[in-house]
Amino acid sequence: MALYRQGDTGEAIRDIQERLAGLGYGCEADAPGEFGPATLAAVCAFQDSRSLTPDGLVGSETWRTLVDAGFRLGDRILYYRLPMLHGEDVAELQRELNALGFDAGNVDGIFGAETLRALLDFQQNRRLAEDGIAGPLVLSELGLMVRATRKMGRDTVRERVWLRSLPPTVAGQRIMLDPFCRDDLEAELSWDAAGAASQTLRDLGAIPVLSRSRDTRPTERNRARQANQIAADLIVGFALPQTDSPGIFYFASTHSRSEAGHDVAGFVARRLGLEAVGRTMPILRETRATAIVVAAPRLDPPLGRAVARGLEAWLSAAAERDQPDSDR
Repeated sequence: MALYRQGDTGEAIRDIQERLAGLGYGCEADAPGEFGPATLAAVCAFQDSRSLTPDGLVGSETWRTLVDAGFRLGDRILYYRLPMLHGEDVAELQRELNALGFDAGNVDGIFGAETLRALLDFQQNRRLAEDGIAGPLVLSELGLMVRATRKMGRDTVRERVWLRSLPPTVAGQRIMLDPFCRDDLEAELSWDAAGAASQTLRDLGAIPVLSRSRDTRPTERNRARQANQIAADLIVGFALPQTDSPGIFYFASTHSRSEAGHDVAGFVARRLGLEAVGRTMPILRETRATAIVVAAPRLDPPLGRAVARGLEAWLSAAAERDQPDSDR
C-alpha cells in the first residue's frame, strides 16, 4: 500500500482520521482529509500504544494494526480461513482460551491452526457443536467461564516452563540469525553482524542457521515462516533502527508479551548499553520460538560477536537463577 505522512491529503487520510477517532485518538484540529500536526500526533500515539515504531508514518504495518484495532470480540464471526482472519477480537479470543487452559498459542491476533485447535477443544469440553466457529453461543459460554476462572494464560505458562528448562550453554541449540534486508545498506551491514554472530555461536557449539543468503532479500514474513519450519530454539534478528529508536526488541502487544523474549532482550540490552523495547514486527509476532531483534545504528562484526556472547551469558545466568538455594 501507499505510505501516508504529514502533508498528504485525500480520502485515504480521512479514513485514517476516522479510524483513529473511533479508537479515541482524536485529530479534529486538522481538516478532514488533511494529514496535519494533529493527525501526526494521533498516529504517533496510536503506534506507541500498539508497540509499533512511533514515526507518524502510516505504512502497511500501521494500517493493518489500525484496521485490526477496530474489531472487538463479538463484532464478527471468527473462524479459520485463508487468508487468516486477524484483529484485536482474535487476540481477545486467544487470550480467553489460553486463560481457560485451551492452548491457542501466542496471543498474536491471527486466527491460525493453533487457535482453531484450541477452539475445537473448548467446544468439545463444553459439549457445543464442534465446528470451529466462534459465534454468539461460543462467546457467551467463553465469557461465563472466563469470569468464573481467572488464570494465567497457557502461553505465559509455556514460556515460563521453557525458561526453567533452558540448558546452561548455547551448545546444541538451533539459533536462527536473521539479517534484516529492507534496503541495500541494511542488508549488507546486518549480514556482517549476523555472520560474525554465526561464527562465534558455532565456536560455542551452537547450530546457527542464517535466514537468507547474502544476495537474497526474502520478506520478513517469509523469514518468520522459515524459522518455524526449521524449529529454531531461538531467533536473533539484526536490523538498523531506521525511524525507530535503537534497542533490543521483543514481542509485546496490548494483549500480551513474550516473557522469554523480555527476559533475553533485557539481559542482552544491558550488556550492549541499549534498552529492551516491546514491538509487534512479524519476526517477533509470527514465530513460535522466542525471538529478539537487535536494532543498533552500528551493525558490524564486533556487535555480532557481542550478541552471541550475550546469549551464552544469558543462558548461564538463567541456569544459575533456577538452581535451588541449597545448591548455590
